[in-house]
Amino acid sequence: MAASPSQAPIPAAPGHAKQHGLGFWMARVLEECDRAGTKLAPDPVHDLRVALRRCRSMADGIMTFDPDRSWNQMKKSGKKLFRSLGELRDVQVMQEWVNKLGNPDDPVTGTLLRFLASREAQRKMEAALALQGFDRKQWKKWGASLPRRSARIRTGSLIFKHLALERWTDAYRLHQHAIRTRSKVAWHGLRIGLKRFRYIVENFLPAQHDAWIGDLKELQDLLGEVHDLDVLLSTGLEIKAFPDVESRRHWHDKVVQERSRRITQYREKMIGKNSLWQLWRAQLPTGKQIDAAALKRLTLWAAALDPDFKHSRHVARLALQLYDGMTANGHRTPEQKKEREVLQIAALLHEVGLSKKQKGHHKASYRMIEKLIPPLGVSPEKLRMAAVVSRYHRGALPQFRQKTLTEVPPSERHVAQKLAGILRLANAFDADHRAQIQRIQTSAKNGNLLIVAQGYNPRDRMAENIAAGRHLLEVVCRQPIIVKRLAPKTRKSRTAS
Repeated sequence: MAASPSQAPIPAAPGHAKQHGLGFWMARVLEECDRAGTKLAPDPVHDLRVALRRCRSMADGIMTFDPDRSWNQMKKSGKKLFRSLGELRDVQVMQEWVNKLGNPDDPVTGTLLRFLASREAQRKMEAALALQGFDRKQWKKWGASLPRRSARIRTGSLIFKHLALERWTDAYRLHQHAIRTRSKVAWHGLRIGLKRFRYIVENFLPAQHDAWIGDLKELQDLLGEVHDLDVLLSTGLEIKAFPDVESRRHWHDKVVQERSRRITQYREKMIGKNSLWQLWRAQLPTGKQIDAAALKRLTLWAAALDPDFKHSRHVARLALQLYDGMTANGHRTPEQKKEREVLQIAALLHEVGLSKKQKGHHKASYRMIEKLIPPLGVSPEKLRMAAVVSRYHRGALPQFRQKTLTEVPPSERHVAQKLAGILRLANAFDADHRAQIQRIQTSAKNGNLLIVAQGYNPRDRMAENIAAGRHLLEVVCRQPIIVKRLAPKTRKSRTAS
């Protein structure tokens, strides 16, 4: 439900950073719990929901790249209270609409208000129980720990702009659907999508928030009131509040008039080349920025799980050096660009399974990557292929009868095995996690694939790992792989003249 016209906004703290920081809003939840008390009046209910919603929306954003379980636990902790307060708030807002649209002498007004008063009493009991069961002690602990985690990424950064673009894309798609179908369900869906976009902006993009917040709030209020009016009319029909056709038509016309006025106001701002949609989009990432931000988000996610992410980052560099050397033909095709991106993602993420278990962690990595929601700029197919490649960075060699490979389109199975072979070999080059081998040069020579590695020693344990690690790539490429040491460059001494 939208905030009523008479609803006073929640008081702002001085300074944008304080008002929109997670620490501020988590502390605010506890303050508003005390304010709501047992009376659960409209204003405190609204303010407590605002504080809870901001905390939950910030968790939603940060969870996309920080997999710490505390975020989800915090969200679940406030879910029951938030939902019960929402149901109470819906009733309270509907009461305000009835008083605004109805005539005190109208029997329909009285029927609706009596029904809503009864429902409000029931919803207050449920909300009071939820408030009583809310674990404030645990919430206070999260209020100390989670803001420190959220502070790791600077507000206004490319990461949060990318996240806002994701929400913008979802909301714009819902906008197009609502304009096309004009259904109540579509308008309600758009309201939710626009709300999610607004939350990212107001919590993580201070500059955009200052410029856009007036329009965002107005639009959200308009769509919220459209939904309120739809619910009011359907409630009247449901409880048979209209005694005759004339009274039903009277209320229907009044609601439709109010509803149409708000939709017209929305369309005036949001349709056309100069709409707010286009204004917002112009200040969000484009082109290569989208790809860079998507990879950064995946990297942050992996770094939070991988116990030795420095090793995975180094393996990724070696894997790309191998791939670039094998495809050095002066011009990289679109297919090769896609393969390289898949390889990079797989290499950066290949050890996340170690956060679950040691034995068979490559299988755990596969499952974890496969369950990820792809960030904007990374297709589901690309992330799924990266999961398959990471699955075979160690352990048994891939077989076509295995379920992991049978789910890969036949035309891409050879590519998956080739990239897995490259990753397996790159991983072998840093099997001891010491980053001894820093640079690799690859070339074709006499029917062989020659790899010259800086720091390679054919007489130490590393050579054994590399010998085993190159086997899959040899099978896939159908050519022997020879690994040699890259001799250090020697400076020529100057002879005296």
